[in-house]
Amino acid sequence: MNINATLFLQAVVFAILVWFTMKFVWPPITKALDERAQKIADGLAAADKAKTELAAANQRVEKELANSRNETAVRLADAERRAQQIIEEAKVRATEEAGKIVAAARADAEQQVVRAREALREQVATLAVKGAEQILRKEVNPAVHADLLGRLKAEL
Repeated sequence: MNINATLFLQAVVFAILVWFTMKFVWPPITKALDERAQKIADGLAAADKAKTELAAANQRVEKELANSRNETAVRLADAERRAQQIIEEAKVRATEEAGKIVAAARADAEQQVVRAREALREQVATLAVKGAEQILRKEVNPAVHADLLGRLKAEL
């Protein structure tokens, strides 16, 4: 065998191998590499999109938290204001009730004073009759002198 023929034959086999590789082996490998690159790019894009959405969601959450804090503060202030109003109303009602109780007690005291005066007048009239009876040493008939005794009561 001649070295030139061997070299030429090896070059032809190599060319066939290169052509076969370029025709049948290389396209699936490139396709797989391109698909893998596309998957990686899609994954990176999805990660960036998720990161952006997470940041937006965090901003919305912070906004909602701030709104709920403000709303809570407003409700607490309203509750405190309402509690003060209820306390003031209770004080006013208690004052009115105390005034009614004092007025009722005064009216009751007045009635008791009037009753005591009437009872005292009765006793004074009885004593006056007894005193007059003893002075005159004779018996005075209260039925006969009822008008006189009534006027005496009125004067006392």
